[in-house]
Amino acid sequence: MHACTEPAELGLYTRPVYNLSREDSTHPLILVCEHASRYIPEALNGLGLDEAAACEHIAWDIGALALAERLSEQLGATLLSANYSRLLIDLNRPRHAPDSIPAQSEIYQVPGNRDLDETTREYRRQTLFKPFHSRLQQLIDTRLAEGRPVRVVGIHSFTPVYYGQPRELEAGVLFGQAKAYAHRLLEGLGKHPLKVAGNQPYRVDPLGDMTVPVHGDARGLESVLIEVRNDLLRSPDAVARWAGYLAPLL
Repeated sequence: MHACTEPAELGLYTRPVYNLSREDSTHPLILVCEHASRYIPEALNGLGLDEAAACEHIAWDIGALALAERLSEQLGATLLSANYSRLLIDLNRPRHAPDSIPAQSEIYQVPGNRDLDETTREYRRQTLFKPFHSRLQQLIDTRLAEGRPVRVVGIHSFTPVYYGQPRELEAGVLFGQAKAYAHRLLEGLGKHPLKVAGNQPYRVDPLGDMTVPVHGDARGLESVLIEVRNDLLRSPDAVARWAGYLAPLL
């Protein structure tokens, strides 16, 4: 007989991996919020982070879910959002990217991710990563099979201070092949008194990103990520303001 090796985390991920809103929407847009939640199962002890760090941007994109939900409501568009912290496994990173399961995120150490065995890593991939991306693929497949137009847009937020450096940028539109779509969004946002830019504060990298390269560019679909600085998403009024900027453009 061979011993059965099982990860220590077996059975911890009992809440749904994702929420799906307005699945039957006829709007072309599919909104995706991969970093919507900071939830880490209690048995993992916050991956060794203190409570302040576990509430910070390293664990989730602050305000992104609220913005995505507001956009979904205003447009009547489908929204797929994650229910677990990106520190467990980042849904916008390829499975084998170095920061897929980070042992350090910006200035923060993540002790619970240090020296993980491959069995535990694969368990997180199969339990959290695979179901999310399979569901997104199914949503796209169904619409394309029906001959319907599809756009895929990720909703993210970024921290106003990164490695000690303040960021003046208020919003970015990240894109790969969907240049025309991205430029329409940037042109529309530019009509407001906002500090916006394309492919800032990050760039889409086929080796380091999932949503745009895999579900958008590889399938010939218009696809971008929207990044809003998270100090601008800290109240319902602020979220409504940004939804007002973005909804007509999306």
